[in-house]
Amino acid sequence: MSDEVRKGERIPRRPLPEFEEVANFGEAMTKHGFWGTALEDKNQYGPISMMILLLVVATVTGSILKLLA
Repeated sequence: MSDEVRKGERIPRRPLPEFEEVANFGEAMTKHGFWGTALEDKNQYGPISMMILLLVVATVTGSILKLLA
């Protein structure tokens, strides 16, 4: 871990995670899987897959709440 604190910053920066660029979202899913892309940020499509995960979780939660109401 880098303990270097730059001018104007109070918290030291952490080292960058491993990152691999892929051509498209489909290749990201086949190479790293949904969990690897969404939760472990193994490629540049991490934020997109995290939004899809949020949409799925929100839909399931809303459906359960609607059924219980």
